[in-house]
Amino acid sequence: MNLPSFLVDYVYIAVFVLTILESMCVPIPSELTIGGAGALCSAAFVAQNTHGGTPANLVAVIIIGIVGSVIGSYIAYVVGRTGGRAAVDRYGKYVLLTHSDLDKAESWFAKRGEPAVLVGRCVPVVRTFISLPAGMGEMEPIRFGIFSTIGIAVWVTVLAVLGYNLGDQFSKYAKGISYAGYVIAVVAVIMIAVFLWHRWKTVKGERGGSKGKHVRS
Repeated sequence: MNLPSFLVDYVYIAVFVLTILESMCVPIPSELTIGGAGALCSAAFVAQNTHGGTPANLVAVIIIGIVGSVIGSYIAYVVGRTGGRAAVDRYGKYVLLTHSDLDKAESWFAKRGEPAVLVGRCVPVVRTFISLPAGMGEMEPIRFGIFSTIGIAVWVTVLAVLGYNLGDQFSKYAKGISYAGYVIAVVAVIMIAVFLWHRWKTVKGERGGSKGKHVRS
């Protein structure tokens, strides 16, 4: 698996833009973005794959990856915090969400927001979307930023160093990530289907109860 040409040719810009997008809930695999950028810092990878170009700087890649991820995370957080409840009012019935869900999310993040955000930043797939519920749960913004940055720093550093150490073997690593992604996707679809079935029953019951109260009043 060859790295995308724009990542090879514009590694710093690509890392910055792609990490922002991923943290804004766009499903772009940071394993390939950051890991690939780390590989581009290895002279062995550059010599074999880019016709003897100059390696990127590993420290710069890590810093840019962290900054981009934090920016994207705050964008998603603000969207969740400012538009979450309004979106549920208007579109909640289409995505099986109710106000009680947001109340529970707010309470949960108030009690466990720090470990959820910190650990979530290091879990594939979850890390892409964790900022949105944190915002909808109205997690305190400074705490959100601190724990997000810590988790992001760990994740980005590990991936970049891994890519750097793999060097010209990174293509094999990238293929493994792709195959694992298919397995995760299949499992996720099954889990989502079960979850949606239970959510549909719950929301139907809650909205039915609300209508009943409305009629009696």
